[in-house]
Amino acid sequence: MRSITSNNFEEIIEFPDPQAKKRYERLIGLDEIKQRLQKEARILLNPELLKKWSDQHHRGPITLIDKFRERSPLFVFTGDVGAGKTELAETFGDQIARYENISVTLYRLSLGSRGTGAVGEMTRLISAAFAEVTELARGFSSKSGRHRSAVILLIDEADAIAQSRELGQMHHEDRAGVNALIRGLSNFATGNIPAIAVMCTNRLTAIDPAVLRRAADLFEFKRPDVNQREVLLESALADAGFTSEQISALAKATGPNGNGNYGYTYSDIAQRLLPQILLDAFPNKPITFERALAIAKQLKPTTPFKDEVHS
Repeated sequence: MRSITSNNFEEIIEFPDPQAKKRYERLIGLDEIKQRLQKEARILLNPELLKKWSDQHHRGPITLIDKFRERSPLFVFTGDVGAGKTELAETFGDQIARYENISVTLYRLSLGSRGTGAVGEMTRLISAAFAEVTELARGFSSKSGRHRSAVILLIDEADAIAQSRELGQMHHEDRAGVNALIRGLSNFATGNIPAIAVMCTNRLTAIDPAVLRRAADLFEFKRPDVNQREVLLESALADAGFTSEQISALAKATGPNGNGNYGYTYSDIAQRLLPQILLDAFPNKPITFERALAIAKQLKPTTPFKDEVHS
């Protein structure tokens, strides 16, 4: 992690990074999203990949390549709380760095970019953040098609910055800030630079439609189904002596059983259930299936976030 030298960012992470690799690999059950995201990001950051693919399979460039390249380099991660949006956004750059053998730097936009409400402040802060990242990305670009390095701009809780201008009570300063955000995204798209923007939100309907129209892809994160919960639990408990039947019983217990129509989130299992199972046994007894099942039935999953917008 690089020391912060700009007020525009909460965090700057350079990839490849061994800790990011471990965090990425711990995101079990998101294989489909991971694979699609890797394809999208690799093509955006290494335009030559499409040319090589087309030459190999179509004996030359096809029109569809140009259509694909016209898309804005913006990904939107949306879905329930605790579903892995931010964790994946913060770590997928490590995989891109390793696949493409380049350095990738992630800049996490500070929510302080909203400013204090002073006239012009939010616009200035957002514009400055995009200008800084865009300038860095231009320095990494290559006329040969394969960029030397790349940058990812992460905007977590994006609805706080990119909220819809259609909201009746929206302040003028917030509207101006959204306009600045759209200009920044447009500069990403037209600059032919190795830069990707990722927005994470629990409230997709709160995002301004003009921002969503610029998204190259929208990735929807859901709570794990019974099979995904089973994989996650097995990875943590198999070497503690749990049988496949016991793992299956735990996976069912963490589903929507008497808890409404929703089961555990990924973070419910990783950050609450599994630590509770360990702490229950430590320091005087081993982990047992009976106690693990009792804890799973006792804990309540996180209540789903209601994606609503009031005009």
